[in-house]
Amino acid sequence: MLLKKRIPMKYVLGKIKVEIALVLAYTVLFEIFHHYFINLPVDIPIAIPTMIGTIISLLLAFKSNQAYDRWWEARIVWGAVVNDSRTLIRQVLTFYKDPDFSVEASEFKENFAKRQIAWCYSLGESLRKRDAIKPLEGLMSEEEIRYIKNHQNVPNAILMLHARDLRNAKNEKKINMYQQVEIDNTLSRLCDEMGKCERIKNTIFPTTYSMYIRLTLCLFILLLPFGLTSVLSWFAIPLITAIGAAFFLIERMAIHLQDPFENRATDTPVTAIANTIEKNIKQMLNEYQSEFDILNEFHLVDEPKKVEKDAYFVL
Repeated sequence: MLLKKRIPMKYVLGKIKVEIALVLAYTVLFEIFHHYFINLPVDIPIAIPTMIGTIISLLLAFKSNQAYDRWWEARIVWGAVVNDSRTLIRQVLTFYKDPDFSVEASEFKENFAKRQIAWCYSLGESLRKRDAIKPLEGLMSEEEIRYIKNHQNVPNAILMLHARDLRNAKNEKKINMYQQVEIDNTLSRLCDEMGKCERIKNTIFPTTYSMYIRLTLCLFILLLPFGLTSVLSWFAIPLITAIGAAFFLIERMAIHLQDPFENRATDTPVTAIANTIEKNIKQMLNEYQSEFDILNEFHLVDEPKKVEKDAYFVL
């Protein structure tokens, strides 16, 4: 996604440059034929294009509202992903029994945290129909990546690895049954949020509705010169072009908002949100590592168990 406070006008107009060119060419040709080749009255009441424009406005307003609802729902879902990712790592760091700050516990928590970061990035990439395996490099082991490559849904496979580690921790009595249930509830919410994103991605806006709007809009542009030529003459060219550009911009805005996972400037910023989650999780893990380092400094942990802090988690 393009993260800018102001979107360049070149980018905005570039989305409808073909439509603007067609409208401009049509109005220019209309005026040329009307003034030089066809000396006949071709005027129609301006009320006819006005009524059609009113109908288009209502249709575009409805479509824009529905498209914005889809975009806002996607943003709400990813807000829940942020909260549940923080909750998941907090639960793992605090529930896992580790009175001696052992190497085994440190590796378990670190791998779990990295895997959750990878899940956030892979979910965003999979929603955009891009390579969801690439973000896993450096965050997960080769063995885990080989396991994930056997699954079509990469984020779901990562959640399976989460569940597997929780089961092993329960069997090793590192967490109790109630703690496992609480963490599994968090994983279930993450899975539910993944499903909501996939529903938004895979549920297309009715194509017939968009087709009807486009046909009505084209009819409006075709009739508009007949109602304005007698009044404005050549000045109708820039006016009709501007009116057509306004309608086409609103239509294109609705089209972009209805698909919030297409890696466009109007999309839900899934990569930026995942980056925020990564920073938060790293900070939480660094605080845990700091406690571990303090114990090492005062020799409260056996020397063979001492672990150097992974440079990857240094903010």
